[in-house]
Amino acid sequence: MENDAATLYCPNEYCQAANPLTYKFCQRCSTPLPKRYLRAVGDSLNLGIPGEILADRYLVINQSIIFDLKPGLLPQIPELDNLQQIKAYLKLIPYRLHIPQIYGMLSINEGQSLLLLEQPPLVADSADSQIHLCSKLTTAWGDASSMRQMNWLWQLAHLWQPLWTEGVASSLLDSNLLRVEGSLVRLLELHFDSQTAPTLSQLGEFWQQLLKEAKPAIAEFVKQISNSLIHGEINTSELLIKVLDQGLARLGQTSSGRNSPTQTTIKIVTQTDTGPSRQRNEDACYPSSGVVVSKPPQQTALAIVCDGIGGHEGGNIASSLAIETIQQQVKELTSVPYENIDPLLLLNDLEQAVALVNDKISQRNDTEHRQGRQRMGTTLVMALPIAHEMYITHIGDSRAYWITRHGCYQVTLDDDVASREVRLGYAVYREALQHSGSGSLVQALGMGKSVSLHPTSQRFIIDEDAVFLLTSDGLSDFDRVEEYWETEILPIISGDTNIENAAQRLIEIANTKNGHDNVTIALVHSQVKYSEPEVALKADIITTISASKTVDLTPRTTNSTTLGNSHQQTQVIPETKPVRASQLPLQLLILLGVLLAAGSLGYWLKIQRQIPSRITDPLIPFVSPQPTITETPSPETLDKQEDFSPAPVGQPPPP
Repeated sequence: MENDAATLYCPNEYCQAANPLTYKFCQRCSTPLPKRYLRAVGDSLNLGIPGEILADRYLVINQSIIFDLKPGLLPQIPELDNLQQIKAYLKLIPYRLHIPQIYGMLSINEGQSLLLLEQPPLVADSADSQIHLCSKLTTAWGDASSMRQMNWLWQLAHLWQPLWTEGVASSLLDSNLLRVEGSLVRLLELHFDSQTAPTLSQLGEFWQQLLKEAKPAIAEFVKQISNSLIHGEINTSELLIKVLDQGLARLGQTSSGRNSPTQTTIKIVTQTDTGPSRQRNEDACYPSSGVVVSKPPQQTALAIVCDGIGGHEGGNIASSLAIETIQQQVKELTSVPYENIDPLLLLNDLEQAVALVNDKISQRNDTEHRQGRQRMGTTLVMALPIAHEMYITHIGDSRAYWITRHGCYQVTLDDDVASREVRLGYAVYREALQHSGSGSLVQALGMGKSVSLHPTSQRFIIDEDAVFLLTSDGLSDFDRVEEYWETEILPIISGDTNIENAAQRLIEIANTKNGHDNVTIALVHSQVKYSEPEVALKADIITTISASKTVDLTPRTTNSTTLGNSHQQTQVIPETKPVRASQLPLQLLILLGVLLAAGSLGYWLKIQRQIPSRITDPLIPFVSPQPTITETPSPETLDKQEDFSPAPVGQPPPP
C-alpha cells in the first residue's frame, strides 16, 4: 500500500483504535483486524491515484481495487428499489464461490456512485507486496492439466442456467470477466444481457477459442462438445453437464485403479468438546471424536458434524440420532463401484437421506409430545469423498470450508434469516446482518415435516491437495476460521503439521477465542496425484443425447444452489430403498408397459359399461374418475411463505 499515513481502525465499537495496516490484531484490545479488499464497479471508473483515501474510509490500491480502513462500520447501502440490476448479485448468493457479492456503495465526485463488491478474485503477490486480479481463464488455460481444464468447463456449464435465469449469462462469454483462482472459476463482476439472451451456441463458439491450447487428452473431446453446442445437438445445460460428467469420470476413473491417472488418498479426523461455558455437549460427529480414518485402506470415508438444538437432553439425542441414521444411509448409497455412480442421483439420494433423518427426529418429538422450544433438532454438515470428487450436504448453520493453497472458501450458505433475505433480493448481506434475529435459523432437522425441508447438496471436483473443514458454530462464529486458516489448516497441505494436531489446535482456538458454545470439527485431507492420460477422450454425444430422451433432464430449481447441486425438492425415502427403473431389465420394463396398457384399456371399458346405468338413476349422479394430484410448491413459493412466516429454530413451525 502506498499511503504510510493510512491506518486500519479496530472494528470493536468500544475500542476503534487506529492500527498500522500490517497489523493482524488491534494493538490495544487484540481484536482481529479484517482485511477487506473491494472492487469498485461503475461507468467511467476513475478512483484516483493509489494511496488516496476516498470518503474518509477507502484506500485506493489501483484503478479498481480499494481497501476498507473502517471495517467495523456499515457501508453505504444501495437503494434496492431503484437498482434492479443489483438483485442479480443478491439472488446468486448461493454461487458466491464464483460471483463476488455486494458490499455497499461509494459516492465520489459529481454525484457518481460506484458499486463495491467484496471477495473479488484477487491474489496477493508476496514478492512485491501488491494486490493483483487473478489470471484470466484464457491466459491460464494452456498451463492447466487436462483435469483442471475439464473442471473449469464443468463449472461454467453449471453456472449457465442460474446466470441465464437472472439475465447475466453473457458474463460467461466475456474472457475479461472469467478469472481463475487455482481450480476455481471466479467472475470479476456480472454483465447484464442485452435484449436478446445469449445461447448455448454462443457458449460453444466461445469454447472453440480454447481448442488450440487444450491438452491432447481432451482436445478432441472439447472440439466435439463445442461443435455440438454450436449446431444445437446439446441444447440444454443439463445435457452439457451430463456429457462433461462422463468426460470427468473417464479422466479420473477409479481412485484405486493402478493405471488410473488420478490417485486420491483421504484422511479424516474429528474432535468435539463441551466448551468452557456449557454443562453438556449437544454436538456429535462421525467418525467418533479423536478417531482417524484413512482411505485407503478403508473402502469408504465419511465425515459428519451435527450441532444439537433444544430441550433438556434433546440436542444431544437429535444429533446422535442424525449421525447414526445418516452414516447407515450413506454406506448403502456408496456400496456400488465409482464408475456405476450417477452424480445427480447420488446428490438427490443424499438429500433424501437427510429427509429421512429429519422425519425420524420429528417423529420422536411427536411421540414424546415435545412442543415449541422443547422440540429437539440438529444442524448437519457432511463430506463424502468419492474418487476425485467431494460431496457436501448441509442444513442449518454448521459449515463446510474448502482450504487450498490459494485460499479459504466457505462453500455452504447458512440457513438463517440474513441469508434468506439476501437470496430473495430483499437486502444486501451486511445490511441484513444488522436486523434483529438475523442469525435465527429458518430450518434444521427435526423441527417439521420433510416436505418443507430444503437441504443443500454440492459436488466439487478435486484436482489438487485440499482440506475440507466441517464445523459447528462454536468455531465458525466471529470469523475464527477466516482468521486462523492460514496458520492452522494450510500447514496440513504443505506437510508442516499433521491433521491430528491441527484438529486439536482448532478446538483450543474455539474454546479460548469464542468459548460460548460446544465445538465440533472434522478435517478431511484430500491428497491428489494426477498424471496426464495417454489415451485421448472422445465424447459419445449421440449416445448421451439418445439416453437423455428417456431421462428427465428438465431444469430444476432449488432455494439454495451451488455447483453440482441436485435441484430436485427432497422427498422422504422409505427404509427399504426402491429399485430404480434404470436398474430393471429391459424385458421386464416392456412387460410392465404391456400389462399397464391392458389394465388401462380394461378399466376404460368397465367405466363405459357403467355410464348408462349411473346416468339413468337420478339418485346416483355420475362423476368421472379424477386423478389424485399432489402439487409440490416451487422453491420460490416456499421462499415467499418463509418470508411471511419465518420460524426460527426453537419455535413451532407455522401451520
